[in-house]
Amino acid sequence: MDSRERFHATFDYGDPDRVFMYPQWTFGETRQRWLREGMPADVHFNTYFGYDRIETIPINTGLIPSTESTVVEQTANWRIVEDEFGGRTKTWTDREIGMPQWITYPVRDWDTWNRWKARLDPDNPTRYPEYWEQLKRSYAQRDFPLGINAGSYYGWIRNWVGMEHLALWYYDQPDLVHDMVNTIADFILRVNRRALDEIPDIDHAVMWEDMAMKHGPLISPTLFKEFMLEPMKRVTRELNDYGIRLIMVDSDGNLDDLLPLWLEANVNLIYPIERAAGCDAVRYRAEHGKELRMFGGIDKHVLRDGRTRQDIEKEVLAVAPLVEEGGFSPWVDHAVPPDVPFENFTYYMALVREICGE
Repeated sequence: MDSRERFHATFDYGDPDRVFMYPQWTFGETRQRWLREGMPADVHFNTYFGYDRIETIPINTGLIPSTESTVVEQTANWRIVEDEFGGRTKTWTDREIGMPQWITYPVRDWDTWNRWKARLDPDNPTRYPEYWEQLKRSYAQRDFPLGINAGSYYGWIRNWVGMEHLALWYYDQPDLVHDMVNTIADFILRVNRRALDEIPDIDHAVMWEDMAMKHGPLISPTLFKEFMLEPMKRVTRELNDYGIRLIMVDSDGNLDDLLPLWLEANVNLIYPIERAAGCDAVRYRAEHGKELRMFGGIDKHVLRDGRTRQDIEKEVLAVAPLVEEGGFSPWVDHAVPPDVPFENFTYYMALVREICGE
């Protein structure tokens, strides 16, 4: 089987030659450590570990033009940057791992939102690659699964507005939030139409949310239903109409309360199933049945310095029944951090290949 056939056989409960293996995320510092510990430098990472190829159509869904930014303060360790909307972030300059600290968010009211929204023109011709016709011809010969961006109905807005502000806006400015969510849905439907019409056999769609923390979602199920559900369903219905049945969502955190909502919205492939947040792929399958597909569910902390092979075996073998049942692929539950030694990861991958049919 090629990667495309394997992808569908895995997540559509067929009979794959082996389970589809999604390329593992890692930090750059992790790979540098592994190179020092013996990982070969003359073999591509995905080839070395046997991961399958998977791609997303490179449609630009960001602001056009992108925001201009100016450094307003800098030290030896960090810098503060301000964009033209007044958004300010503080970022580390002396390390790779770390998230920016938002000091001021770029979207603060109707005025800044309308200025922001003006740059989400779905008809801008530069949203599609310059050599689109050649790319389409290459896709027609592909042997790997090809996806399309299906948007973000909490995560993008949270990034533009800020988590605390958005939490209040659901109550204080609901019309503004509705406008933002519906704008995103309209934008995605329109910007994707050309690709959907011209590439008739897209394999899957991808959403990004990151809308949960360790003990649960960042908004209530009630707010999800009020603000997100119908715009998402407008998008997923169109994708289904074009034959796209596998719709993924990437969200960290505890997903217990979100899974039934995503399934209601026709989103049926969830990752990364973060173990430290209480996510349990085996329990999720028992609760939601085969309509729920997953990849992830392997605790990154089990692979850290000081953990034993027995620890790793226990974690991997726990999901073996899901692998056997189908609709699941084991995967470390986010980017592998630099405290994971090459030896541990290599042993983990040997176990994964064994239970996945290699």
